[in-house]
Amino acid sequence: MAILHYQQQGQGTHLLLIHGLLGSLENLNMVAKPLSEHFTVTNVDVRNHGSSPQINNMEYDSLATDIIDTMNALNIEKASILGHSMGGKIAMQVALEHPKRVNKLIVADIAPTSYPPHHEQIFAGLNAIDLQNIESRKDADATLSHYVEQAGVRQFLLRNLTKQDEQFHFKCNLEFLTHCYPQIMAAYQGERQFSRPTLFIKGSESNYITHQHRDRINQLFPNASAKIIQGAGHWLHAEKTVAFNKIVGDFLQKNQ
Repeated sequence: MAILHYQQQGQGTHLLLIHGLLGSLENLNMVAKPLSEHFTVTNVDVRNHGSSPQINNMEYDSLATDIIDTMNALNIEKASILGHSMGGKIAMQVALEHPKRVNKLIVADIAPTSYPPHHEQIFAGLNAIDLQNIESRKDADATLSHYVEQAGVRQFLLRNLTKQDEQFHFKCNLEFLTHCYPQIMAAYQGERQFSRPTLFIKGSESNYITHQHRDRINQLFPNASAKIIQGAGHWLHAEKTVAFNKIVGDFLQKNQ
């Protein structure tokens, strides 16, 4: 059993937020805060991320069990769940395996499919940072820049870097995440269905959800609809926060 680190705010019906790979609950704060005006929002760190337990296993059935265990610990009988990227896969797994615990499902820019490995340079860059000898985030960024060109992506990744007793270390368990990466890229293999309202939100500039995924989405989530945010990429909630939050709020409050 893994009770996840969480932050909770607001009041009303329950909403759980689940971040993506190499992130933390801080990534969804711009979603949590405005939605807490209408809902009790619980924002979690996935295992091996942030301040949550570190376990050398990232299989989605285990990650979904973490969510259920955390809901049980917080006496949350039923909640709507929003997940981004890897967090979206976790949210889908919870809905498919524990449908009675989920009211509505929101999946941000990910499909129920396997993806080819595409984070190798990121993991190589993070693992190349010499935590024993760097003296600043600037030193870490200099190393990471040889592997990751985009400054914004490096800034996001280096949020994992923290300093304690004059020593830098990663908040995420980089060793476990590197080892478990094939599990993170895997697809849901079952044939269960989640028939309650489901919303997929896609960034128009992202290729994580394509027309090829439509049949599988409709098979697993027969009550699914979709929204596209123009001008947004994979980090749609950060790039187009106002539009993203409006779409989420409207969906959650419809037919309450």
